[in-house]
Amino acid sequence: MMNRNENQELAKRLQSVAWVVSGAVLFLVMLMRRVKIPLPEGISFSFLPPLHAALNAGTAVVLLLALYFIKNKRVDAHRNAIYVAMSFSLLFLLSYVAYHFTTPETIFGDSDGNGVLSPDERLEVGGLRIFYLVLLLSHIALAAISLPFILFTFIRGFTFQVEKHRAMARWVFPVWFYVALTGPICYALLMPYYPQ
Repeated sequence: MMNRNENQELAKRLQSVAWVVSGAVLFLVMLMRRVKIPLPEGISFSFLPPLHAALNAGTAVVLLLALYFIKNKRVDAHRNAIYVAMSFSLLFLLSYVAYHFTTPETIFGDSDGNGVLSPDERLEVGGLRIFYLVLLLSHIALAAISLPFILFTFIRGFTFQVEKHRAMARWVFPVWFYVALTGPICYALLMPYYPQ
């Protein structure tokens, strides 16, 4: 068991790592929209979007379990659930970046799959496109904003700064849960437009 000074020193180092990781993720997410890496002939990552949805849905379920465990003072079960949620989120992130670096973007409403939303296609989806875009943009924005705070909340729990962890978790948890929950909803809405 570390003493208080060792815990604080570890927390500081981990927070520095969290800032670097958050910056690197933000950079990759911005870059993946502009850079496409061609895959070898016959290889496709088209199987990844359903995996992304499953990992996000799994994260949402595990976050609810973590909340249940901590409300019932089952700290070890809560900690283990958070480890699972963090693992699912990491797998999602790696898979998501790999997919978007190698695969053209799917456009909501592009029923002919030509990468252009025609006036007829826009008319066909109507207000559902606005709903989808608002949901997607809130999902992406909150994911980007919350990442460092999710990491800081985790670090505070990991280094036994219980009061600081609890104070951050009160507002970080609902944002993380929203991001995890809206991911599969966005996938379900976009699913009809993925190439077959």
